[in-house]
Amino acid sequence: MGQHHKPNHSSAPAKPGSEAKIRLDKWLWAARFYKTRSIAKDMIEGGKVHYEGHRVKASKEVTVGAQIRLRQGFDEKTVIVTALSERRGNATAAASLYEETPDSIEKRELAAAQRKSISAATPGSANRPNKKQRRQIIQFRHQQSE
Repeated sequence: MGQHHKPNHSSAPAKPGSEAKIRLDKWLWAARFYKTRSIAKDMIEGGKVHYEGHRVKASKEVTVGAQIRLRQGFDEKTVIVTALSERRGNATAAASLYEETPDSIEKRELAAAQRKSISAATPGSANRPNKKQRRQIIQFRHQQSE
């Protein structure tokens, strides 16, 4: 009868010369910055993602060579778009879609080192009282209230 044609969905990223167009939320998802497109959309609408220095909508079309500044947890990254893809591939394929700027890498490493030194300097609750000590504390407080 009729032949079935599979749609030609190439998993290869679009190269700089091609005229492929892709939404910002979809590109962020494909580049594995966010786990779902919904989260990517929320981050864009919340002002956590800036395209070429401006707040934009999730439907903004991404172009190769564009600069995107985004927040991921405690880190703020600045990346340059090197390729476009609508498909979410493995981490290696996702990393080929962008290049983080050297300045961004330096700032992230500095911020991580500062967070680490602050947490190391802050005393933790390693000396949590055991059962016997808790009973002594309760007994002491009870005696103080009498």
